[in-house]
Amino acid sequence: MAVITLNPKRSKGTIHKHIYGHFSEHLGRCIYQGIYVGENSPIPNIRGIRTDVVEAMKKIGVPVLRWPGGCFADEYHWKDGIGPKENRKRMVNTNWGGVVEDNSFGTHEFLDLCGQVGCDPYINANVGSGTVQEMAEWVEYANSDGDSSVVQERWKNGRKEAWGVRFWGVGNESWGCGGNMRPEYYADVYRRYQTYCRTYGENRPFRIACGASEFDYRWTEVLMREAGRYMDGLSLHYYTLCGDSWQEKGSSTEFTVPDYYKTLKKASRMEELISGHDAIMTRYDPEKRVGLIVDEWGTWYDVEPGTNPGFLYQQNTMRDALVAAITLNIFNHHCDRVIMANIAQTVNVLQSIILTEGEKMILTPTYHVFDLFQPHQDAKEVDCFVQAEQTGLEGWLLEQVSASASEKEGIYTVTVANLDAEQPEALRITGLQAKQAQALVLTGEIHEKNDFECSPLAVQPLAAKVEENGDVALTLPPCAVARVTLS
Repeated sequence: MAVITLNPKRSKGTIHKHIYGHFSEHLGRCIYQGIYVGENSPIPNIRGIRTDVVEAMKKIGVPVLRWPGGCFADEYHWKDGIGPKENRKRMVNTNWGGVVEDNSFGTHEFLDLCGQVGCDPYINANVGSGTVQEMAEWVEYANSDGDSSVVQERWKNGRKEAWGVRFWGVGNESWGCGGNMRPEYYADVYRRYQTYCRTYGENRPFRIACGASEFDYRWTEVLMREAGRYMDGLSLHYYTLCGDSWQEKGSSTEFTVPDYYKTLKKASRMEELISGHDAIMTRYDPEKRVGLIVDEWGTWYDVEPGTNPGFLYQQNTMRDALVAAITLNIFNHHCDRVIMANIAQTVNVLQSIILTEGEKMILTPTYHVFDLFQPHQDAKEVDCFVQAEQTGLEGWLLEQVSASASEKEGIYTVTVANLDAEQPEALRITGLQAKQAQALVLTGEIHEKNDFECSPLAVQPLAAKVEENGDVALTLPPCAVARVTLS
């Protein structure tokens, strides 16, 4: 039996709602066909934005959405995506598939999407091929109420009131596709660019510096030393691969039990990553003023057979649901430093929460994990100690149970996952004298998925039996994610 002990007197603070954020890039079918179909599409839409996708995002309370990239951000020039659509500049998306980008989805469309969903926008500015002036004018276009030529252009394009965009990323992966910069060089570039990310009225930008890839602790060291006082957030990117290299990342659907455990073990390394980068950040920022922004995370497999290799389309199984549960529980535990995260990506790309095919839409197992974890948003983190056996195979062993807990308005939420591929696990939650308890469980064989052909609703949460006697007890099926609500 696994035991989860809650201690409501101990907490690391508030679990920021933005930890449950998402990421949408001009990549494959994420924006076009996934989110945006155009106003003349027979698919139900509001100003070209798919109604079904918006409603699905609203249901899980998507709190923040990052755009336009990703690698695309550093070749994107925002002025190409405003004004009459017939006059917008066409370009070739050299990062993703070499397809033509007609810029019909630009700043106004993105901020309209955020308004329909009810989420905060997070715009990633172009540092790799852009200029300081270009970024400064984008901030002004979005946030200023002054009577400048830049703002008058916004008026002409149909928007009188400033949007007040808070979150601004100053470059993306500047160590790689965003310019192949050294940390010392990027630190100076960041200091320069953020200077012109101006405050207009009460619209003070939250400036996010490009942080490290995975375990590049030196990048974090240099950025915090040279530019930490000029930033509000520092990003971190980490993708979970099943394979042993970026050339052979493994299949999203055809995998073995050892592959399953290998993937979960790699996902669990997020704990080591955050602890390592946090320790460096704390040396320069002991008050934890600078937030860690994990704005790209998730599984990355080989693309589905027969699809464009530059579109990064992959299916989504219960294995991915377990990766999401492990990762989100880790973020919750580190809510004193991690204040935002953005899974990659929202629709039709990598570890998507939504897949579309023409007018059809399905919700992936990962979507349902975000739904189960939704009560953690802006709740008080509660100390959560897990006693459990190990599971897995030699070389890929990990604790069988992953969990985190929070409290809001007297309601306690415990999210827990049984990582064993084949064995159920009896679970007891102690530390509270709960009068009532309810559980929802998402489970299935490790390859189980929702698909368009046979089973669009195969994986979805179902109510589970809970025993109450001061403590709370339930049995988790193998490969399962659960939300237990106690009051």
